[in-house]
Amino acid sequence: MKAALVGSEGELLHQARRATGRERGPDAVVDAILDFAAELRAYGEHHLGEAAAAAGVAVPGIVDADRGVAVYSANLGWRDVPMRRLLGDRLGGVPVALGHDVRTGGLAEGRIGAGQGADRFLFVPLGTGIAGAIGIDGGVEAGAHGFAGEIGHVVVRPGGTPCPCGQHGCLERYASAAAVSQAWAEACGDPAADAADCAKAVESGDARAREVWQDAIDALADGLVTALTLLDPRTLIIGGGLAEAGETLFTPLRAAVERRVTFQKLPSLVPAALGDTAGCLGAGLLAWDLLNQPTTSPSTSEVTT
Repeated sequence: MKAALVGSEGELLHQARRATGRERGPDAVVDAILDFAAELRAYGEHHLGEAAAAAGVAVPGIVDADRGVAVYSANLGWRDVPMRRLLGDRLGGVPVALGHDVRTGGLAEGRIGAGQGADRFLFVPLGTGIAGAIGIDGGVEAGAHGFAGEIGHVVVRPGGTPCPCGQHGCLERYASAAAVSQAWAEACGDPAADAADCAKAVESGDARAREVWQDAIDALADGLVTALTLLDPRTLIIGGGLAEAGETLFTPLRAAVERRVTFQKLPSLVPAALGDTAGCLGAGLLAWDLLNQPTTSPSTSEVTT
């Protein structure tokens, strides 16, 4: 879990992190979030001299932001957690915003990060899986049912590798950091090898690594071109662990996307700017949005992710 105190313009005033403790079960994770938020509020009061104006929390899985309910998370094991009510009660009734982790990170990248100034952008973090955030005019689209942006489950290899979602050939089975790690571990014979090791091997000229890397890039480019055909974004923002490879990823990825476009307008393809603070900052922005983004008050906003 990452937590922060965030100012009204998105400035990072204080941050902290701790383990979720998910091995103790979903109820323990919820308790840990509430405790963490309360400790953060106390820190702000003691060190900054004023109470939090609002709180935001961003969680993975399926989120009903309107009702303030964390509906489901496979990784954390919870179902139908009334997160907004629980957090509001714990913090003494301050306004609470609830958001999806990737969309919240995308909100921050769009407003104060790599997508700043773009009226349309797509934020795609490449981590254990692949998700996306569709940015439109300073906000992020959730969709009618909260599933907008799930680019990781666009089928790019029909009939391919089975995905836990029930389909075959989903993008995240080929281009996520987890998929690259698995492919490289099999190719090099080292079960401990991961995507970062693959990137280093690519840079050193290893032919096997280059093949694994290019397969992932080709799949990612296919998925991104599908997305830009549908959404016509001005900017494509790529984040997550795989993006830490820098130009080892971005140079061939830009070329692969460019080869695939025909009538589409080629967007800018850039690395995310905020790293793993994007979720905290985005949750802080959600919290400030509850207060209509006041500019006259110096209060801080409390946020946990």
